[in-house]
Amino acid sequence: MPKFTPDSSVVFEVVPSENFGERNNGLTPDMILLHYTGMPDLEGALYRLCTAGTDVSAHYVVLEDGRILQCVPESKRAWHAGVSYWAGETDINSCSIGIEIVNRGHDWGYPDFPLRQVAAVIALCRGIIIRREVPPHRVLAHSDVAPSRKQDPGEKFPWRSLADSGVGLWIEPAPIVKGEMLRPGATGDQVRDLQAALARFGYSIEADGRYDVPTREVVTAFQRHYRPERVDGIADQSTLKTLQALLAALPASKPPVAATS
Repeated sequence: MPKFTPDSSVVFEVVPSENFGERNNGLTPDMILLHYTGMPDLEGALYRLCTAGTDVSAHYVVLEDGRILQCVPESKRAWHAGVSYWAGETDINSCSIGIEIVNRGHDWGYPDFPLRQVAAVIALCRGIIIRREVPPHRVLAHSDVAPSRKQDPGEKFPWRSLADSGVGLWIEPAPIVKGEMLRPGATGDQVRDLQAALARFGYSIEADGRYDVPTREVVTAFQRHYRPERVDGIADQSTLKTLQALLAALPASKPPVAATS
């Protein structure tokens, strides 16, 4: 791809990727999907995101020092989500803007996100939200839309700070206390109610009343984003109450979504 005019005034440099396409079925982006690069260094990440044949790309890359690179125009479909699902949508690439945040990730020590980098993510997202009318509940983690495969940007990512600046949906998590909890292996109506609530929020999960591996993966993804103090895949009272508070905070016009496997 030749150089193009950046969509955002906060972009430091355009670094074109060869990996992109047209958005399918006339979809326009109304979602922001946040990732970490999960690689040891920036050079390797940019090579993977921009080189033909890797079949991976993102619209933006946010460096640790706060500089922002744009690799794919927002009008095009970047290849960042992979096999994914959210709230009835399976072609996440066609309805989202993908932002890669430079961070080595869980496999390489998982450092904290520098303040300058977080500030840059906020500035970038705020502009996208205004241009694309992205609602708060559509600012998501890669782990939200692909809980069985992904854990980025992870529990260290400061979702609370983003929400305080007008980016994303956040509810103060309910305190972690001793009490009844649902664990892997549990069955019954309480598990079914949990699964149905997670499906209403947007996750891909079948409400079959069995606390199986996919259910644990979805609960873990929920905790990484919305209750990061303890990420263990166990639906304790803090997890359950935080989920209910988030459901109550969704727009009233949000249609119910059938659970899927």
